[in-house]
Amino acid sequence: MRIALDGMGGDRAPAVVVEGALKALKEGPSDLEIVLVGRPEELKAELARLGAAEGALRIHPASQAAGMQDAPSHVVRQMRDSSIRICFDLHKQGEVQAVVSAGNSGATMAVGMVVMGRLPEVDRPALASALPGLKGPTVVIDVGANVDCSPLMLLQFGYMGAAYAEKVLGIKRPAVGLLSIGEEDVKGNHVVKLAHEYLKNSELNFVGNVEGRDLFSGRASVVVCDGFVGNVCLKVSEGLAEAMMTLLKDNVFASLRGKVGAFMLKPALKSLAERLDYSSYGGAPLLGINGVGLICHGASSPRAIASALAAAAECVRGGLVSHLEEGLAQFRGRLLGESAAAE
Repeated sequence: MRIALDGMGGDRAPAVVVEGALKALKEGPSDLEIVLVGRPEELKAELARLGAAEGALRIHPASQAAGMQDAPSHVVRQMRDSSIRICFDLHKQGEVQAVVSAGNSGATMAVGMVVMGRLPEVDRPALASALPGLKGPTVVIDVGANVDCSPLMLLQFGYMGAAYAEKVLGIKRPAVGLLSIGEEDVKGNHVVKLAHEYLKNSELNFVGNVEGRDLFSGRASVVVCDGFVGNVCLKVSEGLAEAMMTLLKDNVFASLRGKVGAFMLKPALKSLAERLDYSSYGGAPLLGINGVGLICHGASSPRAIASALAAAAECVRGGLVSHLEEGLAQFRGRLLGESAAAE
């Protein structure tokens, strides 16, 4: 199981990325092999700082690093030796089976799409993130890859999200909802209203519009939205979880009674904290490219990097691409028909 890791991607790269890679080797799958891509001198310095044995990680050179401020088009056209480009080149050549990056998400998506190509029924790949819901995970798609989306793209996201939820997460006939400002069919902007019609007439298990509060209620196992809205939802959810845990700690440890109660509830509180910690879920899979690519939060911790590497390995073992192809192929007529109608 060989995975390419973008050693230069992330707010605190390469330090956090290298530490996360070592953590994955120690705690992850026994057959995991990591190819760390980036500037060799910087990566070796981090390995030495962490006391890692020489040769613990295979290093593949890349002279450039795409910054968060770099436009995706610039990275694609002008940075052909960037660490993220080399990662996907290795994937395309069959030297690795997946790519993980905590770098510029727009650039990662663009490079992945150019190098790996798209699946036949997909106009634009999308990022899917699983949020911890009351009845199990809720897949939100898109969470940042596409700021502006057409109704047809939202329909495709529904198919991809459903295929991912069913084939990889094991959710039988997942319920698909469309994120809007109200449950009624007439709520939403023009794009959402038209996407609602597309989804309602599809073969998906469409349950209609859902609201923001339904992200965690379990009403829908897959929630479709554009990347702008999805990314805001994701960041709000992360911030709310962190704020809740901080407020809980502040209030619990404010009194002796609270401290005693916290001691008795320690296992439950620890389980809750782990369930709400985004770093335990790893990266978000980039669905729609002809390969396996996971994008992590820019501020990822070593634990988050390690979790993403483990998740990438599971996607490969679970046959993510083939399952998506199968899931999309059965709806090929619908997608092509809607595409022709849109044109």
